[in-house]
Amino acid sequence: MKHNTTRQKEQCLSTFRLAEYREKFRDLAIQIYQQLIKCMENILRPIIVSGMLEHETIQGVSGVKPSGLRKRTSSIADEGTYTLDSILRQLGIFYSTMCQHGTDPKLRKQVVKQQFYIIGAVTLNSLLLSKDMCSWSKGMQIRNKVRQLEKWLRDKDLMVCGAKETLEPLIQAAQLLQGKKETDEDVVQLLSLYTRVDEFEETVSGSFKRTVETRLRGRRECCQLLMDTTLIYPVTFLFSPSSLALETIQIPSSLNLAFLTQV
Repeated sequence: MKHNTTRQKEQCLSTFRLAEYREKFRDLAIQIYQQLIKCMENILRPIIVSGMLEHETIQGVSGVKPSGLRKRTSSIADEGTYTLDSILRQLGIFYSTMCQHGTDPKLRKQVVKQQFYIIGAVTLNSLLLSKDMCSWSKGMQIRNKVRQLEKWLRDKDLMVCGAKETLEPLIQAAQLLQGKKETDEDVVQLLSLYTRVDEFEETVSGSFKRTVETRLRGRRECCQLLMDTTLIYPVTFLFSPSSLALETIQIPSSLNLAFLTQV
């Protein structure tokens, strides 16, 4: 009430209490939000792996083309081939649509954070499950694409919404791919799947792999590499005062509410 204008206070319901409906409205809002996230995810998922892993933004870096992708050409114009620009373009469509529909800025930030989590999780899981993807050059490609995603966040003034942090696991994996394989902290999973690029690095020795495996077996904590792609962050609907005047609202005739009288 303290945020309402004098006119808005006059328009408040005085003989009807909405307390019992607040929980229903909250549950409905959460349901709508989760449906929105699911719809966006269904659109993003088919283009993430191709855009983040298969398409090369830095030409001439990769050595041997992964065997699972040899049937595809490198042309971004091929039908069914998506690039990082495809992902950025879709993110832009989502964001501009939310802006056009007057979505609260705080809620837009939460949606973007969820979108970036989906991109990072799907990319990382696909990377870990495909040995042909695990190479020094792929790590460089991923880091370059992450920087472009961060630039998109900066351009939209969204660097503090938490979206950047959701890409940290993917960044760490890319750093492991690019780093020297000489310390016991390297992950056994990446070592066993690693594909050597002849002109850039040496083969990881079997004795080193066994050393790392021995040390990791001595750890008690569980090391989970794959990310949960079904995770949806809890949404918070913060109160935002509105200057909208009820007397200016136009009720669409399609709602068949002609029996209402405007006062």
